[in-house]
Amino acid sequence: MSPAIAAKEGGRQRRAGSHHHCLDVRSEAPPALALCEDGLPGGEAEALLPPEPGLRGARGYRAELGNILLLLVLYVLQGIPLGLAGSVPLILQSKNASYTDQAFFSFVFWPFSLKLLWAPLVDAVYLRGFGRRKSWLVPTQYILGVFMIYMSTQVDVLLGDGEGRGPDVVALTVTFFLFEFLAATQDIAVDGWALTMLSRENVGYASTCNSVGQTAGYFLGNVLFLALESASFCNKYLRFQPQPQGIVTLSDFLFFWGAVFLITTTLVALLKKENKELTPTKEETKGITDTYRLLFSIIKMPAVLTFCLLILTAKVGFSAADAVTGLKLVEEGVPKEHLALLAVPMVPLQIILPLIISKYTAGPQPLNTFYKAMPFRLLLGLEFAFLVWWTPKVKHEGGFPVYYYVVVLLSYALHQITLYSMYVAIMAFNAKVSDPLIGGTYMTLLNTVSNLGGNWPSTVALWLVDPLTVKECAGAQEQTCGTTVAAELCTKAGGSCVTTLDGYYVESVICVILGFGWWFLLGPKFKKLQDEGQSSWKCKRTH
Repeated sequence: MSPAIAAKEGGRQRRAGSHHHCLDVRSEAPPALALCEDGLPGGEAEALLPPEPGLRGARGYRAELGNILLLLVLYVLQGIPLGLAGSVPLILQSKNASYTDQAFFSFVFWPFSLKLLWAPLVDAVYLRGFGRRKSWLVPTQYILGVFMIYMSTQVDVLLGDGEGRGPDVVALTVTFFLFEFLAATQDIAVDGWALTMLSRENVGYASTCNSVGQTAGYFLGNVLFLALESASFCNKYLRFQPQPQGIVTLSDFLFFWGAVFLITTTLVALLKKENKELTPTKEETKGITDTYRLLFSIIKMPAVLTFCLLILTAKVGFSAADAVTGLKLVEEGVPKEHLALLAVPMVPLQIILPLIISKYTAGPQPLNTFYKAMPFRLLLGLEFAFLVWWTPKVKHEGGFPVYYYVVVLLSYALHQITLYSMYVAIMAFNAKVSDPLIGGTYMTLLNTVSNLGGNWPSTVALWLVDPLTVKECAGAQEQTCGTTVAAELCTKAGGSCVTTLDGYYVESVICVILGFGWWFLLGPKFKKLQDEGQSSWKCKRTH
């Protein structure tokens, strides 16, 4: 529903429990490139990535508790930039930023969906004496820490002073895009380190650390920050004497976490050693070109190409509901910290849902669940539009009644059920068709395309709200509000711009129509991908 409370189907969607490990580009005697071709007889192929030599003996999780806790801390740190980035759109909305500005800022959420583009480089290039993963982790986190401390001195200016100077959206977008890029790079390094930091018996805990750590980090950077930054929340629940500001500001928060990043990174650099026995003995840069050729060869396969085209368009129908609804609620007066806090009771649901839904997606046709959930999620888009329309009608001087928040919470819960039904189904399908011989590269590619299928419609949806909105100049003759300049002339003439048709409602209807069109026309074709033989998805090693 918003960057704060809806699961972003791009950057942080992976928090729902999936573990995307980085591309495993090894070159201890670089193997021949695995190229994917159509119509392979039986799909026979050799493994592109040989098993690791020198495996350690069986160990219980207690013996590696220190490593597990370290991974958890690293994933928590990773979630902080994600949470802060998710809070900025709500802050911008409270400062009356345009939806065009919101659309521009939404590019901040793209790096996690695009990390496949530089993952082979992170995996293959490193300083052997310092450590394969630390070569990227340490400088990345140092840059994040220093940058956060520097930004703590500038962010108040970038957000605007509220006295005629609005937010500098371009600078904010560049800043937080860099945050997300660095966090995505750190994610690649940490995911890869987890595979060697933990023994084979305990490597499954990496996924738990990923999910729990990122969720906790996002909570700290988003929900906790928005609550402590809100003067009304702090005055109502945390103070005896009201004050005009919250307990913390964004500047304070950035400085604190910047210092935490620097201290934690220094400790990791000095005290934590990588497992040398599992570090390849030959330079890995030879594998970069091969990996990119492999990705290109996978996506050229007819079945994969069809999947990519369909999944890139499947989420258009949800874009208005997912990207704009939360911002509209803030625009109508719902406190942004209250929206953020609605995520708290959803955490148990988000943990339980994948476990329940996986029972229905574990079979040979997981996309059936995706197809069945889609119309319900589309109809919820109309329900969200009604919720936005209803919001100003129940508002009173003290805010909103309790029953209003109950309705919002139930709406969000239903939304999560449909969202997770589709999400788990796609993840199950990707795991089912990915060629196990090159599973990491293959599944990461499919997941990347799936995430992009949620990113670009959200950006477009935000961009179209303002052009689709119709406003009239009330109180001044022969004036219009079609452009920013015209709106200023209307105000100078003693009038005011009044919205006669909100583009959000227009967009909501259009999205639902497009979504049902996809469901009727392309949905059956999408389901038929499950009937493709294994040979349609397998790769062949060529010499």
